[in-house]
Amino acid sequence: MSKIVVIGGGWAGCAAAVAARQAGAEVTLLERTDMLLGTGLVGGIMNNNGRLSAAWEARAMGAGALFALIDATVLHTQVEFPGHHHASLYDVNRIEPLVAAYLAQLGIKVQLCQRAVDVVMSGKTIEAVLTAQKQKYEADAFVEATGTAGPVGNCLRFDSSCVMCILRCPTFGPRVSIAAKAGVAENTDHLFEALSGSCKLRKASLANWVVEKLERDGVLLIPIPKFLAEEDLLQKKACQQYALKEFATNLVLLHTGSVKLMAPFFPLEKLRTIRGFEQAKFEDPYSGGRGNSVRYCLITPRDNQMQVEGVENLFCAGEKGGLMVGHTEAIITGSLAGCNAVREANGLPLLQLPRALASGDFIAFVREELSLGAHQMGKYTFAGSVYFQRMREQGLYTTDLGKIERRVKQCGLEGVFSQPLEGRKKRG
Repeated sequence: MSKIVVIGGGWAGCAAAVAARQAGAEVTLLERTDMLLGTGLVGGIMNNNGRLSAAWEARAMGAGALFALIDATVLHTQVEFPGHHHASLYDVNRIEPLVAAYLAQLGIKVQLCQRAVDVVMSGKTIEAVLTAQKQKYEADAFVEATGTAGPVGNCLRFDSSCVMCILRCPTFGPRVSIAAKAGVAENTDHLFEALSGSCKLRKASLANWVVEKLERDGVLLIPIPKFLAEEDLLQKKACQQYALKEFATNLVLLHTGSVKLMAPFFPLEKLRTIRGFEQAKFEDPYSGGRGNSVRYCLITPRDNQMQVEGVENLFCAGEKGGLMVGHTEAIITGSLAGCNAVREANGLPLLQLPRALASGDFIAFVREELSLGAHQMGKYTFAGSVYFQRMREQGLYTTDLGKIERRVKQCGLEGVFSQPLEGRKKRG
């Protein structure tokens, strides 16, 4: 049985671990904090726009387990808000224990509070990952899904210092790039950096009528007095699918168990002048009146199989693989990376998703855009901006679930992520 180590327990890392385990590998997942899911702990939005098409492709390809867990915590479906249709909102306060229990049920060894900080190399191959806790984890192949946020020094460049976001770098230590430790030259151009696109407000700090409307409808728009509008915040968003004028002229609120405010930050003294928000308090980040977590501090070069360039047995997923935004995007790239890690370990041909599928086109398109240097200030997502426009132009966006399943079947990829793989181990 091949051994796979996944570094990073966000949605991408969890998806990679599940795919590798379903492929028959022994899987260890290293997470530097005391909880899984990373930004998924403050996310909550699924199925909006092209993410619906992409998620159903993933389900048809055998990567549906995490989406099913999300469905079990959904609070609202078919939610409409500016620029976004048929969204589902899941409960960010309930999802993590369900994912942790599912990974344990599969037999994945989840090692919390294990921060990977270095590697042991043999030529162009990683033999082991070392953690700050003095542990050594050997494997046949590795998946890095550590994200692109942190350490605190990156946030300082935005004059916000540490705003105490869900990533909790001061508590658990900063993310360390394993690809960089393996000698990969990553792109660290600061032009790519942006703030996370939303905050969480403490529900109990808001007026009852605000909470009641949110819990009933899932969404609430409250016009912002013109003199309070923060239009310059739009260009700072990592989530450019939400960089629409309506998000600058309104408080766009979504109910995800907590109250999700669709702005990178909002000065607290201004927020408290708006009716219903007189006693408002931020829940994440705690200093949400000053800033938010800074992301996209680096890009790891990779191919369309999610294999990191220059290292034979290292794969990447999620934001590490490019300017890719969102949970659906993370789960899809993680599933491909986890599957291909097992294929690499077993000496099997790597899988590349075809461009007849939105998933395959997305992975290839982002890589092409980055190589051309185009849209450097843009971010890529199935939900909006540059790539959702492409989805529609290419006929890849559809809400016809049967049509999506037929596409996957025509590509010969039905259940591909849930099939055990057999082969001869390349190492050991």
